[in-house]
Amino acid sequence: MGVTLLIILLLAGGAVYYINRANKPPPEPSVTRQPIDPKDAGKPTEVQEKDLDSGHAPEYTLTIDTENPGPAISPMLYGAFFEEINHAGDGGLYAELISNRSFEDHPDTLFNWWIEKKGEGSGNVSLSGKNLLNGVQTRSMKLSVTTASNTGKVSAVNNGYWGIALKEGAEYKLSFYARPEPGQRMSLDVSLESPDGREVYAAHPVGVLKEGWNHYTYTLKSAGTAANARFLITASTPGTVYLDMVSLFPPTWKTRENGLRIDLAEKVAEMKPSFLRFPGGCFVEGNTQENAYRWKTTIGPLETRPGHRGYWNYRSSDGLGFHEYLQWAEDLQAEPLYVAYIGISHDGDPVTKSNTVPLTEIGPWIQDVLDAIEYANGPVTSKWGAKRAANGHPEPFGLKYVEIGNENNFQPAEYKQRYGLFYQAIKAKYPEMNLIANMEVDGEPVELVDEHYYESAEWFMNNASRYDSYDRSGPEIYVGEYAVTKGAGEGNLNAALGEAAFMLGMERNSDIVKMASYAPLFVNTKDRTWNPDAIVFDAASSYGTPSYYVQQMFGSSKGDIVLPAVLDQHRQTDTPQASIQGAVGLGTWSTQAEYDDLLVKQGDRILLEDGFSRNSGRWESKSGNWDNAAGLLRQTGNSADARIIAGDPAWRDYTITLKAKKTGGAEGMLILFGVEDEGNFYWWNIGGWGNTVSAIEKSVGGTRSVIGQSVPLSIESGKGYDIRIELSGTTIRTHLDGKLVHEIKDQAAAGPMFYAASRELATGDVIVKVVNSSEQALTAKLLLKGMTAKTLYGSATVLATDILTDENSFTDPDKAAPVTHRVTGTDGSLEYTFSKFSVTVLRLKEGGL
Repeated sequence: MGVTLLIILLLAGGAVYYINRANKPPPEPSVTRQPIDPKDAGKPTEVQEKDLDSGHAPEYTLTIDTENPGPAISPMLYGAFFEEINHAGDGGLYAELISNRSFEDHPDTLFNWWIEKKGEGSGNVSLSGKNLLNGVQTRSMKLSVTTASNTGKVSAVNNGYWGIALKEGAEYKLSFYARPEPGQRMSLDVSLESPDGREVYAAHPVGVLKEGWNHYTYTLKSAGTAANARFLITASTPGTVYLDMVSLFPPTWKTRENGLRIDLAEKVAEMKPSFLRFPGGCFVEGNTQENAYRWKTTIGPLETRPGHRGYWNYRSSDGLGFHEYLQWAEDLQAEPLYVAYIGISHDGDPVTKSNTVPLTEIGPWIQDVLDAIEYANGPVTSKWGAKRAANGHPEPFGLKYVEIGNENNFQPAEYKQRYGLFYQAIKAKYPEMNLIANMEVDGEPVELVDEHYYESAEWFMNNASRYDSYDRSGPEIYVGEYAVTKGAGEGNLNAALGEAAFMLGMERNSDIVKMASYAPLFVNTKDRTWNPDAIVFDAASSYGTPSYYVQQMFGSSKGDIVLPAVLDQHRQTDTPQASIQGAVGLGTWSTQAEYDDLLVKQGDRILLEDGFSRNSGRWESKSGNWDNAAGLLRQTGNSADARIIAGDPAWRDYTITLKAKKTGGAEGMLILFGVEDEGNFYWWNIGGWGNTVSAIEKSVGGTRSVIGQSVPLSIESGKGYDIRIELSGTTIRTHLDGKLVHEIKDQAAAGPMFYAASRELATGDVIVKVVNSSEQALTAKLLLKGMTAKTLYGSATVLATDILTDENSFTDPDKAAPVTHRVTGTDGSLEYTFSKFSVTVLRLKEGGL
């Protein structure tokens, strides 16, 4: 996940864009709906049978060919992507309850630790860099007590990651290292208490400390349930003690040592992911070389792991390390997918090469990837296989997938120089390894290409057929990151509908789309750096967003073989989209530029001509610092979204030509067309997203989405460019220096019905997935060709609410959650009414009940 993509998210605004409304609503189905346990999504439950009589002729017929199956669906299609972002790991999935356990989170302060004095007790806590636990740790906590007694005590206090959650009767494993000052007899006590200290949930005496560094372990059994407890190390005698690696673990998923938080791990398991991608994301490459992910520092005893400051503005303890990721994948029965750092840091400059490992020094990083594979797969007689065995797992993990870099296509020249070096080295030693590229690289073998999409629900629906026309002779596709980020609230139903529609397109085209993973997976409500996310949590509880439930529903009902399906609409309600219509404009984004010789023509008719020798009075500045100087129109400011507009909103079918030059700043040029008003327009973003990409964007109500395919492209400062944009109906053609860059048809909004069908071989079930994006319930007759003499029965699992903006919450976690009911049909067919704003998974079997 990249900052350039985060910019898209942060700049997105405006209302949710509602699309494809049907005109005549059929009656809502009469059915008793009951919530189901997430692990049973897609399975029939003991609820009232659905009334199949909709009361009128269906609007659609969906014909499914069960006799002539299509391509196999990739068994790896739906996976999970984990990144240490939003405190997803530390303070989340990684079950450690103590924040800043090794006192390394801040160089100058005892982050999340403080002193508390009771009675006449006096003392202080501070950081110490002397006589440390080992050569990895750079600091310990010094607890100095000057006055203490049975009634006057001094405590070092930690409240974890925004509170320590406790459950009555649960046992918590405490461990820490302590070293008293030589010659001092100092005794300690440990406890878990309420924030005001009035309630003690658990306590244990430590007694008099031994000389030197020693490891102390205790089990604390909680006498109560709390969402916001705190941990105390208390001294009742004067003296000085140094503390390090203070750790507290609750019961963990599958009872793993150094394991995972149970509710969060179970939610991921309920998605039934076929693979687990880790450790990121931008977390892989970091801002700089110094905070890039180094897997070798994340294995072995916890006290020997130095941790590092990750990309997302907080330090990672690396307690959830390379070994733990592999173990997690094994426990999920999912294939591990390791994303490797290839020497390109996220904030690297492609011109100055800052934060980019020179090619002459790339050898150690290639070896690092080879060593990672050996750790995962090597025999115990190998160097790194032996280390894996020493860490408790003598059997190989069976790593089969490695991605070469993360989003390094945003520095295409650097990536192209490195990809082949890594690919050839890995294949030479591990020819069976499946390797994933960030982009296609000319002259190099590419097996899988990782594509990332963060857009609006409308964009995802309009791109549900994106892969129908992909070249089957090219690389296969891994959609490694995708999510609706515009108009999504903090994870609403509208986002889930858009993603589900897009996923149906991936599933229908699984002969080329082999893998996909929603992103990000987790968000701690106290650190919502990226929004939205699949699973939301705080210290004590968690819930899934509607997007999470789509992942769960599809992951548990993927099917093995595509069944060809055709949807026929009986009453056409859509109207053809008119031509792109509107004024023109020029703009920049955190960039300075000059424009000249602008001409707008409709056939032979000149609509606008301006050489900018003077102020023509025809331009209206919306933002930015615009002036006419030296026969040029210049934007000299550094503001984002600087725009100037001219022309008639009724203009259409015109051609824009002009000259442009970037004079400074972060990106390229923005050429506007089809401008209706300030919130509704198109622009050609040339050198956007940090001067890496060219794309056509459409703004509707102030929310922008990319239409068509973006392409890698950078703009040079000081170089003049000839720009040409041709509009014909809804077709957009753009040329840069005479070369065609984009040819895109802005389609009418897709839908409202999206569908895919498959068969699960183990059960024989026919699985039909349908998204209804309309605000009306829609009825379809499902015809199963090849099963015309069969009675059908099964279940429908439905995710739906009445309002697109509905979200789940801690107080209402199931507001938008799947429910299941029975369905039956005869003669290989059934009528089914799909609720408005719904995602439905039908599982149909042959035979009687």
